[in-house]
Formats: sequence, C-alpha cells, structure tokens
Amino acid sequence: MSLSGVLRKLPNFNAIHSHLNFLGRIARQQPYSMYQPFVKEPTYNIEKLKELIESGEAKKREFVPVKAAKSDHNVSVFHDELTSKFINMVMEKGHKEIATKLVETAYMKIKQMQLAKYYKATTDEERAEIELNPIVIFHKALENCKPVLQLTPIKRGGATYQVPIPIKENRARFLAMKWMILESREKERKVHFPERLAYELLDAFNNTGKVVKRKQDLHKQCETNRAYAHYRWG
Repeated sequence: MSLSGVLRKLPNFNAIHSHLNFLGRIARQQPYSMYQPFVKEPTYNIEKLKELIESGEAKKREFVPVKAAKSDHNVSVFHDELTSKFINMVMEKGHKEIATKLVETAYMKIKQMQLAKYYKATTDEERAEIELNPIVIFHKALENCKPVLQLTPIKRGGATYQVPIPIKENRARFLAMKWMILESREKERKVHFPERLAYELLDAFNNTGKVVKRKQDLHKQCETNRAYAHYRWG
C-alpha cells in the first residue's frame, strides 16, 4: 500500500479532537474515580431507604452496581450526618477521636443545662417549651446561623466592588459551622472548648449570640452595598 493510502486511513485532526473532548468531559464528570458513571452511591440512611422502598426506586436498583461504603458511613439510628460533618471541621491534624470527644462533651453539657431548666420549670407549658435533644438544638442553631447573602468582589471599570449575591445551601452551612467553631475557640483559658461550644449552640438556638450577630452584620453589609447588585449580571 502506498504512503498516500496509509495517510487516508488515519483519523483526521477533527476526529481526534472530538474524541479527546469526549474523554475530557467524562473525566470532568468523574474526576479521579475508579467507578463508572452508572455506579450508584450507597444509601445507608434508614429514612432514605424507606423512601426508596415506598417510591419503588429500590426495586429498580436491585441489580445496579453500588460503590463501596466509606469508612464514615453508619447505619446506626443515633448517627447524624450533619454532626459528622461538624466533627470533621472541628478536627485538627487528623485527630478525629479528640474532635468527636469534644463535640460529644458539648452535647452532654447542653443536655445537662436543658435538664436543669426542665426541672426548675413549675408548669407543664414551660416544660413543653424546653428542648432536651442536643441534636435538635444543634440543627436549629445552625439553621439560625446560616446567611442568605454574601459579598463577592467584582471588577468594573478598573474598580473592585463588593457585590451582594445569593449564597448556596452548602456554602451557608459551611459558614455557619466555621463561625461557630471560631467563636467557640475565642475564649478564656479557664473555659474549655466543649463548654464554650455548648453556650454558643444554645445562644444560636435562641437566635442570639455572637454567631447570629456575625450573620446579621454580613446581611447589613449586603444591604449597604445593594446599589452594586446589578454588577452581578454585568
């Protein structure tokens, strides 16, 4: 076969370029993953499993391959995913056991303080208003600390403006946890971290405290810079 015939059988540049683009899209969808895109994430939460069974989705997934469970997955009824994420943020230098013990101690302090209020209450109405579950208090406290807006720098005409934009749910949760940890660490030397964290969570549960004030200050800055809001679409 002549050289021209061999060259004709080789794929042209456009074909190679399109194939590389296709492979790049797959790599972006599954970055550094050993699993194919059709492999499902494991569902270990009992409530989510019940939803899958009731909706009929579990029947469809009977023969679908599932990824291996991660080391932090847990099927216990006492497992709380949000608390697990908070422990990972409290953790320093990989000492997860210490971080877990600190958060659990804070929960114990909250339980003790709420029980003291419960037994001091004189009427059933007052006792009904007192929340005794530390997990519920933690969730409500984080919900009260989540910001709705944030400021982002945007350049227009050689000047940089702080433009208020809506914040995503994951980012709002991250900021609430980060502020909670920072405020808990700013304490006197005699006050331990779990005790300070317990007080901050109870304050945030009642929609007061330093973390809630930090959220409100951010909202005030966004309100002050509302004149630059149109730069978001520029």
